[in-house]
Amino acid sequence: MFFIGLQQLCHQTNTNYTIAMKRNLTLLLLLGSAALFAQTNIKLEGTLFDQKTNQPLSEKTFVVEGLNIQAKTDDKGHYEISVPDDTYQLDIKVDGYQSVSQNLSDSNTLNMYLKPEDFKDGKIDLETAVVTANKIKSSEASLLNVQKKSVTIVQNVGSQELSRKGLSNAESAIQQVTGISKSEGKGGVFVRGLGDRYNSTMLNGLPLPSNEPENKNISLDLFGSDIIQSVGVNKVYNVDLYGDIGGANVDISSKLYEGKGFLDIEFGSGVSMRAVDRTFKVANNLKYYGFNRNNLPTSIKSYQFVSRWSPDKSAFPVNQDYGLTGGKSFNVGSQGKLNVFGTASFSNSYTYEDGFQRVVGTTNDNIEVDYFKVKKYEYSTKTTGMLNVNYKINPKHQLFANGIMVNGSKSSVNEYDSYLPQDNRYEFTRQTLTEQNLLLIGQLLGKHQLSDRLDIDWGASYNLVHSDMPDRITNNLIHNDGDNYAFNTGSPTTNNRYFQYIDETEYAGKAILSYKLFKNAENDYNGKLTIGYNGRKKSRDFESNQFNFRISGDVKVNPNKLDDFLNGDNQASSPYIPGTFFINTQRMESLVPYTYNGDLTVHSGFANFEQTINDNFTYSLGVRVDKVLQEIEWDTNYPMSGVKFSDADIDKTFILPALNIKYSLDSRQNLRLSASKTYTLPQFKEKAPFRYEGIGENSVGNPFLNSSDNYNLDIKWELFPSSNEILSFGAFGKFIQNPISQVLLNSALNDNTFVNAGENAYVFGAELEVRKNLIKNVGHSELSAGFNATVMYSKQKLDSDKVAEDTKNTLSVNFNEKEDKLQGASPLLLNADLSYKVLKGNFKPSFTLIGNYFHDRVYSLGSFERGNIIEKGVVTLNFISRAEIGDRWEMKLSVDNLLNSKIRRIQDNQQGEIDTRNFRKGLDVSLGVKYKIFK
Repeated sequence: MFFIGLQQLCHQTNTNYTIAMKRNLTLLLLLGSAALFAQTNIKLEGTLFDQKTNQPLSEKTFVVEGLNIQAKTDDKGHYEISVPDDTYQLDIKVDGYQSVSQNLSDSNTLNMYLKPEDFKDGKIDLETAVVTANKIKSSEASLLNVQKKSVTIVQNVGSQELSRKGLSNAESAIQQVTGISKSEGKGGVFVRGLGDRYNSTMLNGLPLPSNEPENKNISLDLFGSDIIQSVGVNKVYNVDLYGDIGGANVDISSKLYEGKGFLDIEFGSGVSMRAVDRTFKVANNLKYYGFNRNNLPTSIKSYQFVSRWSPDKSAFPVNQDYGLTGGKSFNVGSQGKLNVFGTASFSNSYTYEDGFQRVVGTTNDNIEVDYFKVKKYEYSTKTTGMLNVNYKINPKHQLFANGIMVNGSKSSVNEYDSYLPQDNRYEFTRQTLTEQNLLLIGQLLGKHQLSDRLDIDWGASYNLVHSDMPDRITNNLIHNDGDNYAFNTGSPTTNNRYFQYIDETEYAGKAILSYKLFKNAENDYNGKLTIGYNGRKKSRDFESNQFNFRISGDVKVNPNKLDDFLNGDNQASSPYIPGTFFINTQRMESLVPYTYNGDLTVHSGFANFEQTINDNFTYSLGVRVDKVLQEIEWDTNYPMSGVKFSDADIDKTFILPALNIKYSLDSRQNLRLSASKTYTLPQFKEKAPFRYEGIGENSVGNPFLNSSDNYNLDIKWELFPSSNEILSFGAFGKFIQNPISQVLLNSALNDNTFVNAGENAYVFGAELEVRKNLIKNVGHSELSAGFNATVMYSKQKLDSDKVAEDTKNTLSVNFNEKEDKLQGASPLLLNADLSYKVLKGNFKPSFTLIGNYFHDRVYSLGSFERGNIIEKGVVTLNFISRAEIGDRWEMKLSVDNLLNSKIRRIQDNQQGEIDTRNFRKGLDVSLGVKYKIFK
């Protein structure tokens, strides 16, 4: 009800909306500040050892300095103490031994090795002076501690939070971060209103390729929670990142394991409520595990298509998933340790949605095509395998090797009943579409402490993507009265089969050297100089073939029995023979594919200086130089007279400064300021002049599309009431020169393209985040809540003459306004969660409710008096429950899309709004079980 009320509020007048938001944010700040009063204690236990003899310190009294705590070990050296839950570090003093300082992790077990006072430096290995058992680097408390101490602004979602909230992949994880939302209409996520092209994705600090030609970034839902240690989101730029960022950099840390051996097996099942209660249609020749590849025909003189035109029916549309995960550590010599972690999993899902679509002209009564009944059946799979090996040679040197394979597939049957008013004709269109995206990642990384001052961090990676669309099938039939259908012969392309293949390879490397400066009285250092190099080389090879079936005569057909006519018996060797069909390609009878080839090379050097002036003030100042060369060649279905390959080249050197300042008001509060310059490169698909054809919507690239320059400013206050609580408020602003937007071309084919729409754009806003323990360890249970909100305002200039000049008059647009909102920028984003967890006993259940909301945002800009396409705001609500049963069993229940909200796009014409897309997806319910074979 909370989210529904907010949605209704946002549809009121702008004045009421602004006043209400001010009141709500003020009240929420007051309530949040008032709620952060309780401080509870946690119990720590462990054993104290003499580092020289490796024996427990029995019957020893010790003092926890700064907390006024005195305690004593028992005859086995064991101790138990109670400390405030916001304690990050313990300083322990035992008579006859040197003081020990230890940062706390989420583990309640803390073993320490103490050095006798009479031992001199060098007589004992200082690296073993403190040993912490079961440190959980991905815990919420540990990641918040990293956020608190970092000089840069960063937010992390760790595996513990993923598990607590029941989040299944990296995409779900980053949607919990302030200022981030997902788009149903476009791939990826929006960060502060900036979409896919403004963001970047990494794995362990090395770049990742895209698995889809439509997008710059890889689909984050390919990375399941079983391979994630944490997901870091940098909405503020730092010079160790590539400069092609306007929104955020997402860095996935692959899971590492250190400890005794374990092996888990899990399996589950579920249903989409709208898919299971109907006859579910699937593509013919569909492969259950998603490894699909139909061979391209070698000749059009004979019928060589394997898959049938008409879809099959699935008798059992039930989702399934199963997986195996294990890890173990091995001691190597006296100091070395080998940590091995591996996982393999498979999951699939059946989903169904229905609704309607429209292509609308300049007025609401000018409906060019009315797809009044649309049904979409989709079967998707994900197969994942990962092996991580970490070799700790000694405490100063370690190596990491990561190998990941992810295969994602989607196969959909999309059916459209439509009416064309200008022709007074009803049609039926079916498109059967299968996509397979295979991603292979290999990484080798190292960390080395060469001295007390000097550290080296390096890495190299090779990424390979095969993104295939093997045999997309499109049929268009004229629907006469009743069940009478006939092939539409108005164009040779109305019935076709399309094959598309993309291979993308990327080599990347990094080498970073850090040198500590300004040694202080405590033998620590107050400064650090970091210099480094990053390099990447990415190549994409794209090719497509379309086979058109030119049907002669008035051929009646059953939509569900198309193969009765479209088979080898009715293929003719020449066109225009009544009652037959003739196959040709978009190049007439040639099998030479349409292609484009893109190359991107980036060489980068950077330097960063960080200094702690005093206990309160820390800053970093850096600069990065990116040398970028982007080149594209093409031979496509969209000829542009007089345009040369060199017109599409981008050969630039970007100089990118960044400043980060942190001022600690006290031990729990920080003030931060960040300022930087970055850039945004257009993507291969946005530049290559190739027409991507969809039902009711096409897109074509613009070879003249140029890069954007981004100027970024962030200010943030944050309070850490305890180790896993936060209250923060921030403001941000971005000024973008030469922004990139999607817009409708002056085209009879309803083509969209990408242009530098005007001289500049800007977006500014404010963010609020609250994470609070409402009940902690009371009655062996805890209740926690999280909430974040973002309000934004954006504006961009629009200049049709500039677009014509930039593109040498090869592309024509006519913006309706001189300025408009920035594409994808929602004025309001809300995320909230409420979790309850039982901590003790043989049955430990947890329950989590997660809600998200984004307000209306521009999907694409209007042109030629057609209004903007607006993606209407959506409220989503999901429920997840987990239960640990004994030491070995775990169960999970999840219910997604509880509200089953409409997914809508409207066209905002002068006469008002009119729907261009309206769908519902339905509820998804799943139940899973995990069993620990050994632990």
